Amino acid sequence: MADIKTFYLPDLGEGLPDATVVEWHVKEGDTIKLDAPLVSMETAKAVVDVPSPYSGTVKKLHGAVGDIIETGASLADFEIDPNARQRAEAESTGHHHGPKKGVGSQAPDDAHKVIASDDGGEIDSDGVAPAKREDEGTVVGAMISGNAVHTEQVSSAGGVKAVPAVRALAKKMKIDLARVQPTGAGGVITMQDVKNASANGSAAVGAAPARPAAAQHLAPTLPEPGPAPSRTPVSLAGKAVRTSPPGKEAMGQPEQLKGVRRNMARVMADAHAQVVPTSIVDDADLHAWIGKQDITARLIRAVVVACKAVPALNAWFNGKDLTRTLHPHVDIGIAVDTDDGLFVPALRNADVLDGAGIRAAIKRLRSSVEDRSIAASELSGYTISLSNFGMFAGRYATPVVVPPTVAIVGAGKLSHDVVAVMGGIEVHRRMPLSLTFDHRAATGGEAARFLKAMIDDLGLPN
Repeated sequence: MADIKTFYLPDLGEGLPDATVVEWHVKEGDTIKLDAPLVSMETAKAVVDVPSPYSGTVKKLHGAVGDIIETGASLADFEIDPNARQRAEAESTGHHHGPKKGVGSQAPDDAHKVIASDDGGEIDSDGVAPAKREDEGTVVGAMISGNAVHTEQVSSAGGVKAVPAVRALAKKMKIDLARVQPTGAGGVITMQDVKNASANGSAAVGAAPARPAAAQHLAPTLPEPGPAPSRTPVSLAGKAVRTSPPGKEAMGQPEQLKGVRRNMARVMADAHAQVVPTSIVDDADLHAWIGKQDITARLIRAVVVACKAVPALNAWFNGKDLTRTLHPHVDIGIAVDTDDGLFVPALRNADVLDGAGIRAAIKRLRSSVEDRSIAASELSGYTISLSNFGMFAGRYATPVVVPPTVAIVGAGKLSHDVVAVMGGIEVHRRMPLSLTFDHRAATGGEAARFLKAMIDDLGLPN
């Protein structure tokens, strides 16, 4: 009797309950070796290459491309090859491969319990900050399995050589990889190849290559589709059209949230349930600035100054045990808006960076977010957040505080305002500021002093 093993979707090290199938590297009936690429899964943080836990024949794949698989649910069935190398039953892979627990099942008593969102920092449920531990978060480019690292391997699916992260980027940018000119070693398509193809429009999905003239007569000529009928309040008979609220038939097709947006929905709901938010707003006068200055760098410097002046807002708060952790360093979570959803990478050690260091760090973080190569460790653990929404539009806001952090600063759109000065009026450039804080962990006075410290620093000439 054949030895059939079921592989369950492991915990990919990010604390998320599910992941989305991006690409299967095998099909049912294929033979696969231990640790060979099995499937690429998209989490809220990255595209993860999951290796095969067995050597043998793939009997069944649970889920198609685009399907959401819950952590602990069946991912694939294998018929084990008794003559091939297999991983020992007791050998750790760095991930949990057991079946999904049923409702009411109890976790082990020694399980590590954390009260924190995936996009914030971490605090143990006993209120004590966790000891530093080895991060086994799986990210693009590496998968930790015990103490060994399996580098992301190139697959040749569809006759195209590319790693899963490149395939995911091509899918996002609607690029046909079969039409991209590879520049990597051995004909491998790189991230830059996909970006170049997107920029010059040479490999858009759906743009079929031109056919030879001799073969064009073989294809039937189809009429060009006419314009869609316009919607008007008058019918063809000249009478007013009866209107009614749209029913189920008139509504758009529901779309399942996946990846980043799915995690964002969870984080925002969790924050709404836990935090007691209060906002305070004011304007920083930039009239004294001399010459051209880096607005983002000045804004981050002001946040650092305010954190030093009022440490209560540069903190983590555990609402269950009513404990708080004040941080001597300043790690700022920078909100980055993308088509896939919101990312919040951490600008580490902002309190020791100069203007050039801040700009270089932000550029690196934005680039790694855009190509989805950012490590999971860089998307958590910040001590305070910043949302520079004013680069798009808006003056004031009530941004969401994500536990366990205590505060988030929002910077609005710069404007030229008429202000009263001694002896008359002048037009000054000003920056609207919004500070939302968890009122359980900080007082209104502390928040007001924090905002004043920011305003005072932003008001300096340079």
